[in-house]
Amino acid sequence: MSAISEARPGGRILVDQLVVHGTDLVFCVPGESYLAALDALHDTPQIRLIVGRMEASAANMACAHGQLTGRPGIFFATRGPGATQASVAVHTARQGSVPLIMFVGQVPRAHRDREAFQEVDLDAMFAPLAKWTATIDDPARIPEYVSRAYRVATAGRPGPVVLSLPEDVLTETAGVPDAAPHQVVHPTPSAGAVARMREMVARAERPLVVVGGGGWSARAAADTVALCESWGVPMATAFRCQDYVDNGSPAYCGTLGLGIDPRLAARVHESDLLLVIGARLDEPTTGSYLTIEAPRPRQPLIHVHADPEELGRVFEPVLGICAGSAEFVAAARALPSPDSARFADWTAAAAADVRAFRTPGDAVAGVDLARAVSDLCDALGPEAIVTNGAGNYTLWVHRFWRFGRFGAQLAPVSGAMGYGLPAAIAAKLAHPERPVVSFSGDGCFMMGCQELATAVRHQANVVFVVVDNSSYGTIRMHQQRRYPGRPVATELSNPDFVAFARSFGLRARSVTDAHELVNAVADGVWADHPSLVHVPLSSELLTPPRPATHDGAAA
Repeated sequence: MSAISEARPGGRILVDQLVVHGTDLVFCVPGESYLAALDALHDTPQIRLIVGRMEASAANMACAHGQLTGRPGIFFATRGPGATQASVAVHTARQGSVPLIMFVGQVPRAHRDREAFQEVDLDAMFAPLAKWTATIDDPARIPEYVSRAYRVATAGRPGPVVLSLPEDVLTETAGVPDAAPHQVVHPTPSAGAVARMREMVARAERPLVVVGGGGWSARAAADTVALCESWGVPMATAFRCQDYVDNGSPAYCGTLGLGIDPRLAARVHESDLLLVIGARLDEPTTGSYLTIEAPRPRQPLIHVHADPEELGRVFEPVLGICAGSAEFVAAARALPSPDSARFADWTAAAAADVRAFRTPGDAVAGVDLARAVSDLCDALGPEAIVTNGAGNYTLWVHRFWRFGRFGAQLAPVSGAMGYGLPAAIAAKLAHPERPVVSFSGDGCFMMGCQELATAVRHQANVVFVVVDNSSYGTIRMHQQRRYPGRPVATELSNPDFVAFARSFGLRARSVTDAHELVNAVADGVWADHPSLVHVPLSSELLTPPRPATHDGAAA
C-alpha cells in the first residue's frame, strides 16, 4: 500500500484499492481488456482469485459472496460479451439488495464510440440495473471512484455498482495516494419514531412483524428474535429471507412468498398492524400486491428501511422510519415491552400453523422430497448453508428446511435460474468449515453446470443435489393451470447426470428414496471433494402437497 504519490499503472492502483477496502476474494473470467489488473493481482497475495468458466456463473459467485458476508462481492469481466453475460448477476444483486461491485474492461479511450471490437456503452446498459455505473477515464481518479463504489454498494439499500475500465487507463501511470478504507454508515431511528411504533403495537390486537431486505446481520437476527419473543408478537420473513430469524423461535410464523401457507396469507389479511423491518415488500412477498395490498394496505403499515427512497415508493406507511434494521431493533429493545399477554393466542396459533405446514405428510412414491429435506435439516444442523436457484423444486426446500441462524440461505430474490450451483461454491470458499448443500432442478443445474470444474479445481466440497423431472417444472405448472392438457416447450432431454459429474472428478450417485438421499448428502458434506446426488422425480409431481388444517382437512 502506498500513502505517497509514486507513479503506478492504473491496474496496480486499482488492485491496491481492493486491498485498502478489505477485499480478500475476487471472482473473474479473464479478458484481454483488463490484463493490467490481472497482472497486478498476480503480485497481490492478500487477494485470492477465483476463475470461473462463464461470466453469468462467476458473477453469481461474487453476488453470493456479497450476500453471505455483507461486504461487496467483487467480479471482473471483459467488455461486450463478458459484460452482457454477467448482467444477470447485477440484476440479481439489485433485486436482492446485495452489495456487488463489477469491474468491466472497456475499449481504449481513443476507440470509443466507433463500435470498436466488443464495444458496448456499458454505462447506458447497466444504468437500469445498477445503483451506480461510471467509466473511469483518468488513472489518477481510480482511488476516488473505487472508494465511492464501496460506499454506494453498502449504503442504504445495498446493491450493485458497475465501473468500466478503459484498457489504456489500466496501463497508464499516475502518482496518486490510496484512498482511506470505506466505512458503512447505517441511519439510526429517532427516539420519537421508535416510541410511536411501540405505542401502535401496544394498541394493536393482531400485530405482525415482517423482516427482510439488505443490510441484515447476525446481530439484527438475534435482536429481532429477542424483541418479538419479549413483546409476544409473531414474526414472518420476506421472500427468500428465511434465515433472517431463528425458525425455531416460538414467535416464528413462516415465510411470505411463493408457495405460501394459505393460513399465513389469511393471517396477514387478519392482522391489524404490520411492522415491516428492512424488507422492501416486493411482488413475491406481498402475493402480487394482494396479500399486502398496494399502494395502501388494509392494515396500518409501519415501514422501517435504511433507504429513505424506499419509504412510500410503493406502499404508503402510516409511519415510515429511516433506519438500519439492526439499529432500529436495538432501539426498540430498549423500550418497555407492551402487554405480551394481549397477543398470546394470536402468536401461539401462528406458530402452530407454521409447525404444521413444515411437517411432512404421508409418504409419496419414489423420492419423498418433503421427508428428505426435513430429515437433512435435522442431520446437518443450523451451521449448514443451503443454496438454490429457481424452479418448483425450491418449494420443497423453502417449506421443509428450518433455518436456525443468519447466513445459512443463499437464494435469488430475482428468481434467476442457474444461481444455486455457483452460489454454493462461493459459500464453501468463504466458509470451508461449514456444510454446504446446493439444490438445483435439472433445468437450473444445466445453466451453471460448467462450474463443477471450478468446484473441483478449488476443492470446494459442496454436495450438489439435482432434482430431475426432465422438464421446466414451473412453466409446466403454469401451463397446466392456464392451458390444461397443452404442454409445450417444457420437456427436457438430459444427460446422465451421474456420468456427467464423474467426468469432472466428482463423486456421484443416483438415489431412489428419501433415506438414500439423506445418507448420500450427509456423507458428502464431510468428504474432502465435491459430490453430486441425482434425484429422479416424476414430472407430474410439481408442488408439495397442500397442508392439512388442525382438523385434518386440506387447507
